Amino acid sequence: MDIGLTTLREEEIAKYLATAQSLVQRTSVVISGDDDESRTELAGTGRRFVRTVSTGPVERSVEVKFADTLGKINVDDAMLSMAQHGLLFHARRGLAVGFAVRDVFARQTDLENLSDRNRTAPLSGEDAARYHRLLGAGAFVALFTAASYLLQTTEVEADPTEDSPQPDFAFDTPQDAFKHFLYGLDRAIHDAPNDEQLLARAKAFARVTLEGLLARRARFEQLSAFEETHIRLDDDDFELIGFDIQDRARRKPLVMTFKKPTEVVGNHIAKYQSIKLAKMLMAYDFDRQLNPFVELGGFLFTFIGDGFPGTGKTTLIQMIAGLIKDYCDVASYPFHYENFGVDQISSYQGKSGQNCKQFINNVLDPRAIGFGTVDDIDQVASKRSDDRSSAGQQEITAVLMESFSGAGTVVRGNCSFGMFSNYPENVDDALRQRAGARWLVDGPQTAADYVDIFALLAGDNHQVPLGDHDLYAAQEIERAVESAYEQHNKPQEDGLMKVFERFTDANGKPDTLQEIGTYLHAIKEAEPRFTGRAIKNITDAAKMRAMDIELPDEWFESPDVFMHQLYDTKRAMIAELRGPITLDMIIQEIHRYADSEFRYTDKSDSTAVEAVIRDQRVRERAVREIETLKDKGQWNA
Repeated sequence: MDIGLTTLREEEIAKYLATAQSLVQRTSVVISGDDDESRTELAGTGRRFVRTVSTGPVERSVEVKFADTLGKINVDDAMLSMAQHGLLFHARRGLAVGFAVRDVFARQTDLENLSDRNRTAPLSGEDAARYHRLLGAGAFVALFTAASYLLQTTEVEADPTEDSPQPDFAFDTPQDAFKHFLYGLDRAIHDAPNDEQLLARAKAFARVTLEGLLARRARFEQLSAFEETHIRLDDDDFELIGFDIQDRARRKPLVMTFKKPTEVVGNHIAKYQSIKLAKMLMAYDFDRQLNPFVELGGFLFTFIGDGFPGTGKTTLIQMIAGLIKDYCDVASYPFHYENFGVDQISSYQGKSGQNCKQFINNVLDPRAIGFGTVDDIDQVASKRSDDRSSAGQQEITAVLMESFSGAGTVVRGNCSFGMFSNYPENVDDALRQRAGARWLVDGPQTAADYVDIFALLAGDNHQVPLGDHDLYAAQEIERAVESAYEQHNKPQEDGLMKVFERFTDANGKPDTLQEIGTYLHAIKEAEPRFTGRAIKNITDAAKMRAMDIELPDEWFESPDVFMHQLYDTKRAMIAELRGPITLDMIIQEIHRYADSEFRYTDKSDSTAVEAVIRDQRVRERAVREIETLKDKGQWNA
């Protein structure tokens, strides 16, 4: 889905700055009396009066002076610190931007017209009711914008020391919504011990406000008009995409040991598709926020790589990240790489899911080229049926499943996610099937591969002759990949080979869509996890093979040749190179994907069998030792 960009001019924001300034300086808000926290100080004590008798649900008016509250945090300094001033500035500008975006909503709906009519003469009947409903929806939009602005523009490393309180909500007008927002923000930060906690509490309150708003979103039917609105303020580093929560952590410079393709021995198909993926990402158009490969087919959004320890998964990650970064440097594009690991699993309920969602959002940022990895995903995420896994691992599994192929997943083509594991059979079936491609990372396989990797790692500081060997000839990517793909004309796993032999003995090699469908059904009967999603992944892989074009290297040597071209130009350049989907491609991709499912099943079954054998051996040994103890008279059961 390509969401159109709405322009928000600076003059539309500036006309509300005075109103926003008065709100952060001083405002009054009516709250319910069950809020027992008193802000009244006892003279000379520095403590606050706490009522010991409940007053019941009585409403009272409270004066909020947000700017003064900030000034009281450092009582020894009459001036605001840089962090305090920044928070005050962002709070004020966030309110002004909220007012301006509410005007955008008013123009999108009938609110602007009804407001003009109401100023002329009070509305009545159905018009009045509709006007009040739109006023509430407009207040919702304004508050969502202000809270989003504060969340995105507040940069902090620390977590708040305690949970932020849920704000009260009022949706009569934007002013009412902002008054309650400022009251809650004032309460959240008033006793912050330092600037770091001040910003952490403000950011946490903004997030809690957004979550509370989304929980109330169903009350306002009129918000559907705002769903596909996209507003961006480049000078503020602020972006609003419908009602998505955007929160970009401060990005640190990428520090990583990059590998060249020549330093990856074996793994021919994985290496080949990695090179294609890096070039594919560089076709992304920042103005249209779409990649031609998404529209034409063949874009690789998610993939999983599996293999034994030491076969080169980490080297492959370093190679992909290095290729993308080199291309981004040429085009002057921002690049963001991030890995999600076990260190981000939290013992606090919900925190692991938040960390994972933050990781996803950072990589998805449409203003950068992104590459995200989840290394050792079998340790990070867990099977939903595994009762030994932690709540944090279950949260991560749910977030990854929703993000990779959920109802709200939007693939723009600016980023890709890779999952890597030594034990993919321990990954939840539904999550694993959300990987659009399967890469077998099996490392060096042939004698030539082992000669090449030994020569590569040994370096040049030796005088041992090479012998009768054409160094790195086996790593020539075109020849190696062609040979690797041809291996999949027949299955590689024993379980799938039996299905293939039974089918071909009865029907011959499949060469029509009807026969291919029948073959797929035969695989399904042998492997129940071979579902409709598996068929989608196979067809996507075949489309990618059709788009498996060799984008010329000269396109990436200068940004003006391809990367900085207009979207339609890039799309036409790519479309000229693509070829048709062939029967061999389909058969090979069926076998590549189905082989992986049978391989995972075989590994899982082998592990279960080994566990049963081990348990039986332990029981038999225990029986023997018990008999020995009985013979010695030492058994006192």
